[in-house]
Amino acid sequence: MRKPIITGLFILAGAAAFAHSGVQNQTVLARMEAMKSIGDAMKVLGSMAKGQADFDAGAAQTAAAAIARHSAKTPALFEARETDPKSEAKPAIWADFADFTAKAEALESAALEISETLTTPDELVPSVQRLGQACKACHSLYRE
Repeated sequence: MRKPIITGLFILAGAAAFAHSGVQNQTVLARMEAMKSIGDAMKVLGSMAKGQADFDAGAAQTAAAAIARHSAKTPALFEARETDPKSEAKPAIWADFADFTAKAEALESAALEISETLTTPDELVPSVQRLGQACKACHSLYRE
């Protein structure tokens, strides 16, 4: 299970970089930039989890804190029902905004806890899996 989640996170983060070109709506662009920042932080954690980078507790904690920070801002970024042809946000976000918000808060909570407790390489893979599952819980319902 470890490899598919981590590989999937790299694919999502790479796809996000291409999605930003040509976005006209500034609200949508701000959302995309926040999601890209979360993806960039996940790349830091994922590269350590896959052994592509040495484990660095400080860098891992910083990446998790960045995920928490951007997750905390996510509901506010989606309050306005803004759209753009490049947007991957599904209308379901606004149909069940309370659930969307709860999922963002769950990611924030997990990332904040990880940012405060992740200290050893043995904790890294379970932490990345936990974050990946929180991301997937939202993306599976609310992202194209």
